[in-house]
Amino acid sequence: MQPGKDDAMIFDFEHGALPGSLELAWLGDSLYDLYVRERLIAAGGRVKAMHGRAISLVCAHAQSEALERIRDKLTEAEQDVVRRARNAHQSPPKNADIGEYHHATALEALIGWLYVTGRRDRMNEVLGMAVPELGSRE
Repeated sequence: MQPGKDDAMIFDFEHGALPGSLELAWLGDSLYDLYVRERLIAAGGRVKAMHGRAISLVCAHAQSEALERIRDKLTEAEQDVVRRARNAHQSPPKNADIGEYHHATALEALIGWLYVTGRRDRMNEVLGMAVPELGSRE
């Protein structure tokens, strides 16, 4: 996820159809986690402390708050991805706040969608706005 020129879409989906919202969220979850870990490593510190900080930033509550921070900065197409993913049928864990879980899934799907469509610069921009306390690494 190096900043720079946007890469072309590296996936070749049958008939140009993209994965569903939950599949995009599954991928986006890993990308979000990687982004957070990269920034924490760059900032330095002890592994135990970095791990605790990462957990606090990638939980559903934090991701729901992150979506709220960026919501008004999204394009119409990005808002459509968020809306579809937020409304996707899913089964949150029993201890999760359902609203936060749906918002976290929506953010993860957005990140996954930006990745698979080759919008890597935009993905990094969105992640930088979503997790401003870690800042953007250029």
